[in-house]
Amino acid sequence: MSDSEGSPSREPEPEDPGILEERRKERVKGYIALLKDPNLTFRWKAAEALGTAGDSTAIEPLLEALNDPYVDVQWLAAKSLGRIGDSRCVEPLINALKSPDKWLRVGASWGLGKLKDPRATLPLIKLLKDTKKTVRKNAAWALGNIADERAVAGLTKSLQDPDEDVRNTAQKSLEAIAREQEKRTGSPAGTSDQTTKTRRIA
Repeated sequence: MSDSEGSPSREPEPEDPGILEERRKERVKGYIALLKDPNLTFRWKAAEALGTAGDSTAIEPLLEALNDPYVDVQWLAAKSLGRIGDSRCVEPLINALKSPDKWLRVGASWGLGKLKDPRATLPLIKLLKDTKKTVRKNAAWALGNIADERAVAGLTKSLQDPDEDVRNTAQKSLEAIAREQEKRTGSPAGTSDQTTKTRRIA
């Protein structure tokens, strides 16, 4: 196969991995710098992008961003900390669950669900009684991801939640916990029986 000038066409040579890594690091540095930008849009977009980048150098800047004046930045920073997946993020995100702003509670719940650290189980169980349905739904989802058997009682009560999305999420989380317990024990766990009972109730 030839190009329009008659010379043989060539496959583009792959770029040097070292160069690609340097470019990635520079992008991460740029996003971190934007977390301090006066422009709100730049800050929240940077907070979101750092989660996709998944670079641990962004942890401290994102932890600082949890205190940004605007929740648009705060809740995306919380989600990105969960995506990065470092255990250093657990306690700050647990503290963020106490925020008076529902969106930070949502972001922190989601982030903790991604981290799957059992330290978050009890604080998330408390959020199953939150006044905001979006918070309750995300807390229920996170508990299913963490798959700690201590969440079964709270999730079972959530099957009676007035919001259908919360009820459905609680059901899926109970099933996820049952599956995880079966993997750990090699036989059906107590949560499986509980899930069967609660499915009939729902």
